[in-house]
Amino acid sequence: RGKVWLDPNESNEISMANSRQNIRKLIKDGFVIRKPQAIHTRFRARAKFAAKRLGRHMGTGKRRGTRDARMPSKGLWIKRQRVLRRLLKKYRDAKKIDKHLYRELYMKAKGNVFKNKKNLMEYIFKAKSEKLKEKQLNEQAEARRQKNRSVRERRAAKAAVLLDEQNK
Repeated sequence: RGKVWLDPNESNEISMANSRQNIRKLIKDGFVIRKPQAIHTRFRARAKFAAKRLGRHMGTGKRRGTRDARMPSKGLWIKRQRVLRRLLKKYRDAKKIDKHLYRELYMKAKGNVFKNKKNLMEYIFKAKSEKLKEKQLNEQAEARRQKNRSVRERRAAKAAVLLDEQNK
């Protein structure tokens, strides 16, 4: 329907054609021509899509589905968990965190403690510095204990020497 052009000057000859062979001959002679397909432009569609990427036509009046239907919270959760777990694995493999801290952070991530990757990185940095500080304090305390012990031993030795001299 409207896809074929018939030569108006040759309407007599066209009307006489009653077989496929005759039609093929008419086509070869150029009396019957298939019209080119009508162009269905995507210009407006592309323009609208470009505008949507800038956030146009996306207001409350254009929304049909609920927020969870448009962007499922479960999908966001899965995406976040994958990001956090990937980071934890990377840090564990690079020996930035030990397996105990890895396990603790893994369970915290599962428990919705970290909002995003940056939060987790900050927490790891803080935890590592805290651990280092604790280690230094322990070392200092141990050194102090050692020193006090040696001073006590020296005093005891000196007292023993004095006691021996007095007894003679």
